Amino acid sequence: METTILSSDLVDARVGPKGSLEQLSQQEIAKLLDSGQGGLYPLFRKCALAVLNSGSGHDDTRRIFEKYKDFDLRIVRQAWGIKLEIKNAPAAAFVDGEMIRGLKEHLFAVLRDVVFISNEIMDSGRFDPGSSSSITNAVFHILRNARLLELQLRPNLVVCWGGHSIGRTEYDYTKKGPMKGATIGHSKQRIVNGRYLGISEPGIIAAEPPNPIVSQLVIMPDIEKRLEAFVRLGHGIVVFPGGAGTAEEILYLLGILLDPANENLPFPVIFTGPADAAEYFEQINDFIGAALGPTAQSRYRIIIGDPAGVARAMVKGLEGVRDYRRSASDSYGFNWLLKIPLEFQLPFEVTHASMRQLRLSHEQPVHERAADLRRAFSGIVAGNIKEYGINAIEKYGPFELAGEASIMEPLDRLLRSFVAQRRMKLNGTEYTPCYRLVA
Repeated sequence: METTILSSDLVDARVGPKGSLEQLSQQEIAKLLDSGQGGLYPLFRKCALAVLNSGSGHDDTRRIFEKYKDFDLRIVRQAWGIKLEIKNAPAAAFVDGEMIRGLKEHLFAVLRDVVFISNEIMDSGRFDPGSSSSITNAVFHILRNARLLELQLRPNLVVCWGGHSIGRTEYDYTKKGPMKGATIGHSKQRIVNGRYLGISEPGIIAAEPPNPIVSQLVIMPDIEKRLEAFVRLGHGIVVFPGGAGTAEEILYLLGILLDPANENLPFPVIFTGPADAAEYFEQINDFIGAALGPTAQSRYRIIIGDPAGVARAMVKGLEGVRDYRRSASDSYGFNWLLKIPLEFQLPFEVTHASMRQLRLSHEQPVHERAADLRRAFSGIVAGNIKEYGINAIEKYGPFELAGEASIMEPLDRLLRSFVAQRRMKLNGTEYTPCYRLVA
C-alpha cells in the first residue's frame, strides 16, 4: 500500500482489496465513478468516508462531510485486479502509513455491497419492491453475497442493540461494548471461530460507523432491510440502553412479534443495563404498556445489573429456538418462518408530510400501531443525525407528530426523558428537538 501523509488529519493512499471484490467490470467501474443521476459515486464516497472515520466521536453527518469535503477516491485498474486511490482520507484510519486492516476490509465490503445491490437487486428486475416475500428474498441474497449465511451448526447468534450516545457506566456494563466484550470472552475461552457481524445502511453509517472489530460487514439498502437482516439472522436479541434509534428497533421487533402469525415463534428478547439504567427501562416499559399493551410487554424480559443472568437466560432461550427450528425444518442460519408484514418492510420516506400523516391511535391493530410508532422514531432519528433530515428541519422546522392523547402523553414523557438523559446526540451539546407533538 502506498501512502502520503498530508497533515496530522489527512492521508493519501492507494490500497488493494482485502477479503472481497478483487475484480470489477468496465461497466461497474464507470457506474462507481459516475456522480450524476443513477451513478454510484456519491453513495460509495459517503459510505467509504464513514468507514474510514470510525471512532471520531461525532454523530453530526454534515460536520463530518464538511470536515472531509475534499475526500475523494478513484478505482485504478491493474493487471492483477483493482486498487482504490484515496485522497484526503482521515489519518486516524492509518497506523505507521498502513490502513488498519479491519477498516480496509470494511472499505472493500462497502464497495462489494454497493455494486451488488445496484446490479443484482435494484436493476436486475428479479425482485418486486412491493412484495413482502420478494423483499425477504432480496435481503437473503444480499446477506449470502456478503458471506454472512455461513453454516450454523447451532443457533448461537445474538444481536445486540443499544445507543451510541450513552454514559460511561452503561458503556462499561456492556464490557466496553458488545464487540470488545465478545472478543475478550472468546479469547478467554479459546474460541477461535467467533464471528462479529456488523449490519449498517447509508443513512446512519456516517453517524454510527461500524466498529473496526466487526469481522463481517454488510451494507443494506435502507433501514427497513437492515432491521430485517438483524431479525432474520439473529436467534435472540439483547437490548442495552439507548435513545430514539434503540426505541425504533424495539418497536420494529415488537411489532413483528405481535403479529398473530408469530405468536408461538420463540425469539428471546432481553432488555438489560447497569443499576443506573433501571429508570430508563422502566420508562421504556411504561411506554410500551401504554402504547402497545401487556401482550407486547410479555415478549421481553428486563434484567438489571446482572450480566451473568442475562447470559444464562439467553442461552436457555436459544435452546427453545433450536428445538423450534429443528421441529419446523427451518434454517438455523436464516429465519424464514418469521412473518414480517409489508408495512415493516417498505421504506419510509421521512418528510414533514409523511410524519404528520402517521396514525398513532388505539383504533389500529396493535402490530400496525407499532409500525407507525416505529416510523415516528425513524423520523426523529433522521432529524437528529441523517443529513437529509437535518436539512429538512432547518428548512421547514420540526416534524409534527399527531395522535391520541393516550399515546402522545406517554410518548412525550419518553422523549423528554431521552433529552434529559442526553440520549439524543453525542458530545453533550444542548439538544434542540427535531419534532413537535400535537394532541
